[in-house]
Amino acid sequence: MRLADLDVEAAVAIRVIAHFDLLVASRAGLPAIVASAAELAACPVRLADPTGRHAVRMLPDGTPQSPSSAPDPTWPTAAVNAVGAALWLEAPRPVPTLQAVVLERAAAAVRAALERTAGQAHLDESASLELVLDARVSKSDRLAAVRRLRLPARVRAIALEDGTALVLAHDARRTQKQRAGIGPAVAPADLPASWDAARLALRLTADGTDADPGPRVVHADELGVLALLIPAVDSCPRTVPDIQALHRTAATAPWMLATLDAVASTGSLRDAARTLNVHHSTLQGRLAHAEVVLGWPLKEPAGRLRLQLALASRRILRSATT
Repeated sequence: MRLADLDVEAAVAIRVIAHFDLLVASRAGLPAIVASAAELAACPVRLADPTGRHAVRMLPDGTPQSPSSAPDPTWPTAAVNAVGAALWLEAPRPVPTLQAVVLERAAAAVRAALERTAGQAHLDESASLELVLDARVSKSDRLAAVRRLRLPARVRAIALEDGTALVLAHDARRTQKQRAGIGPAVAPADLPASWDAARLALRLTADGTDADPGPRVVHADELGVLALLIPAVDSCPRTVPDIQALHRTAATAPWMLATLDAVASTGSLRDAARTLNVHHSTLQGRLAHAEVVLGWPLKEPAGRLRLQLALASRRILRSATT
């Protein structure tokens, strides 16, 4: 083999390693890891173990497919844990260098995903949770995971600020303190849709502080047409003037953002003053200052709606960079 060919293979191997390192760093789930391995290896890839707890099979185009038979012992394989789980490339031996690197790094990524939680019971629950939330997984596989998790007839997906997911009964009370987007109540088989909606709702949450005022928990089924604002802001090809005006106004005083949020989220200026624990005349003075910098009135319904949309857009843009 020529040195130039070796250089090309080495460069490709480095990109493969970096790709799976990124999946590990982003806490990717088992279906995503196996799908990446199948795409890069250009052959079906499956994750299986003797107990059937971890069963994922992906085609090179990212389509999930249930295994129809046991792995062929002649296929290339790599162990991923001590109880016999293994990753298999559905390809003949010997494998070329690229497939060998994909198998090694994908197995390491799967191992990391399985070790994210302690204890085999937690591993089972984590793997099943990833399956019920993944729209690429077949309905039959999702329902099998639903049975393993013993989910009730109506559930909600919850997206937390640290990137993790919860699935709770539709009427369960949350005790977590993180910011959260709450998906609509659905049948367990429809959890991917609830999960997508929960992640959208999370983007409209805030820390609830003076520097980042707003709701810490947002319910997707209460957004209505406001949900349309998220893709609109994401696709905006230029700086949004109202958000820039909001930033300029916020920079004039440490209490400004909290003041504007109170005005936007309460029913009247007197309610806003009570929320802020300031005198009504103090709030009036703050608003007069804010209107000059913002460039639009805040005491009329149209101005308050504009302010509400600007504050929501600010949270959406913030979430796109975190």
